[in-house]
Parts: sequence; C-alpha cells; structure tokens
Amino acid sequence: MNLLRVTGLDRFNPAQGGVQGRRALATGLLVVMAGVYLLARAMLDHHPAWGFVRAFAEAAMVGGLADWFAVTALFRHPLGLPIPHTAIIPTNKDRIGDNLASFLRENFLTASVVARRMRRLDLAAAAGRLLAQPPETQGRLREGASRLIANVLESLDQERLGGMVKGAIGNRLRGLDISPLIGQALGAAMAEDRHVPLLDSIITWVGRTLNANEVLIREMVSKRAGAIMRWTGLDEKLANSIVDGLHRMVDEMAADPAHPLRAKAEEGLADLAHRLQHDPELQATVSRLRDEILANPAVTRWIDGLWESARAGLLRAARDPRATLAGKFGEALRQLGDTLQHDPRLRHTINLFARRAMVGTVASYGDAIVRLVSDTIRGWDAGTITERLESAVGSDLQFIRINGTIVGGLVGLTIHLVDVLL
Repeated sequence: MNLLRVTGLDRFNPAQGGVQGRRALATGLLVVMAGVYLLARAMLDHHPAWGFVRAFAEAAMVGGLADWFAVTALFRHPLGLPIPHTAIIPTNKDRIGDNLASFLRENFLTASVVARRMRRLDLAAAAGRLLAQPPETQGRLREGASRLIANVLESLDQERLGGMVKGAIGNRLRGLDISPLIGQALGAAMAEDRHVPLLDSIITWVGRTLNANEVLIREMVSKRAGAIMRWTGLDEKLANSIVDGLHRMVDEMAADPAHPLRAKAEEGLADLAHRLQHDPELQATVSRLRDEILANPAVTRWIDGLWESARAGLLRAARDPRATLAGKFGEALRQLGDTLQHDPRLRHTINLFARRAMVGTVASYGDAIVRLVSDTIRGWDAGTITERLESAVGSDLQFIRINGTIVGGLVGLTIHLVDVLL
C-alpha cells in the first residue's frame, strides 16, 4: 500500500517547493503529531478511543524524529551538535569521490564493457541513414548545431586559433619526407610514359625561348669573336650557324621520340627518381630546400591565405547549411550515406574502426577521466558538495521523514491494540 497515496501527500507538487517545501511538510507533520499527542493525552480520561490516538501520535513522533535525525545526519550535524557519525557526506567527501571514480572506472570505463556496448551499435548504418535522408527534425538539429559551430568559430581567438592551425600545417610539412614521395611519383610516371608530355612541354619551351633570345645569342657571339672575324663578317656566319644548329636540334627532339638527347634526359630522370628514394645526401639537400621554402615569407603568406580561406568557408557553411548541402558537397554526402547503408564491408570497417578508437580512448584516458571526477569532488568544499547532493536527492529524502512519521504511528497503534486485546 502506498502510504503517500493513502494520506494524500502524493498530491504534493515538488516543483512548488523543492527541498524546502518537502522539508516544511515533513516538519509540519511532526508538529501536528505533537499537537495530536498533547490533545489525546489531555482527553484520555474522557473516552478510551483517545488512547489509540495517543499511541499513534506518540509513535509517529518517535518515528519522525528518528528519521529526521537520520536524514539530517547525512548532510550536517543535527542541531549543530558534533555527534559522532553525523555530517557523513561533507566529512567523507574525498572518500566518496574516490569511490565514485572507482565505480565509474570498474563498471563503465573498461575496455571490455565499452567493446561489448559498441559491438551492439551500427554507427555506420545510422550515419548513412542520416546522410542519405535527413529527417526534418534532424534538419532543425543540424541548423542549431551549425549556428553553434559558427558562434564557436567566431568567438575563438582568431590569432591564437590561426596560429595553432598554421603552426600545425607548417610542422606537418616540415616533418614530411618529400624526397621518397617525389622519387616514387616520378618513377611511377615514367613507367607509364606519363613523363612524355612533360618532356614535350620542356622542348617546346626551349624552342620558344630560343626564338625570343636570338638577338642576345648573336650579340654574345659577336662580342666574343675577334676583330678579324668581325671585319670579315665571319662572326655573323658563326652566329647563324649556332642559332640554326640549336633550332634544328630542338626540332629533331620534338619530332623524334627516340632522339638521343631525349634518351639522355630520360636516363637522367630515372637516375633522379632512384637517388631521391635511396641517396641520403640528395634527400638531405631536398629537406634543406623544403625548410628554406617554408621559411620564405611568401610561403608564410600563402599558408595565411589558406587558413583565412578555410575559416571563411567553414563560417559560410555553418551559417547556411542548407545551401552547402544543396550543392555537390551535399550530393556527395548523400551518396556516401547510401553507400554506408548498402555496403556491409564498408559498414563493418567503419564500425570496427569506431569500436577500436573508443576502446583505445578508454584504455588510454579512462584513468584520467575518473581522476578528473575524483579531483573535482576533492576540490569542492564541504558546503558545495552538501548543497549539490541535497539539491539532487534531498527532496526525496524528506519523504523518508514523512513515511517514518506515518509508519511509526501505525506501529504504535498496532502495539496499543495488541496491548488492549491481551
């Protein structure tokens, strides 16, 4: 039987009073029982029924006072008296924090528990459904999340955040060993003859450069020729021979894929690809060039521009997610969502990655998380933890006092009835 329903106390609205209201109700009930006890004692000689009333009220006061002491002793010293084993929570707050942290670590933040829980979840399929056909509620959620992201991006210190991002880009580029990558790319391109258009372009560029600098070549030949050659005009003939020979060589290289100079160029490229991958000295030279290029102010300005463009793009996308998702990017996301729903191998791979990532995070940072809980509770003063716990559960604990008053009264009434009958 629900005693609160019997007495009508279940209709008390906690939202109207909270802890203070329920405490007042429990205390008021105790005062009422004291008044009833005094009245019943005064009226005891007038009718035997008052004996039952007195027994109920007397036992109700005892039960209510006992439960008041028990509930109060959890949070503070009753009546301010330093009675042993009272003010249990503020006195033992450090031990409570440690026990709570241990409970979280042993029952929630263990690799086996997280892996078992994650094994039941199909995160990839859920993400696929959301991307392929986002419901209207998710659309509103997406807009709210987009506004939040935009506000966060705008509120962050642009110089500090930009410095972090640009520093990360620079460090990543400096830590990248580009020599083997360039060598592998060059070797793969030569294996598939993808370097031929590059050679053709170089030959064409040489021909155009030669045409544009014929006058300069002739002047160089004339200056280096002797006076006799200039007087006899042989310098001009020599210059014509040199220019014609260069033009003929360039034309032959452009027309003949098997030209010896092209073969020499290909041999040089193959040797360069090999050295880029296996020559420590050349690799060190390339690394120095990489660092010098990254230290160049022009490259720094270029990285600054990349960050600003990326930040502006993120803000545009965050402020108007519908426009962003309506274009090619949105179509790509929908295709990805459809693929996630219908490709079991991809789903399995993503779910496995998510599970391993979560388990790895718990294994690596589980102790740090529970230590954060323990240290946070240790950092609270006694008043803070008492106030927070009492706000969370104190209102329900006041019903213990109410139930204790009623149950005590019923027990006293039962004992008196047995005494009368016997």
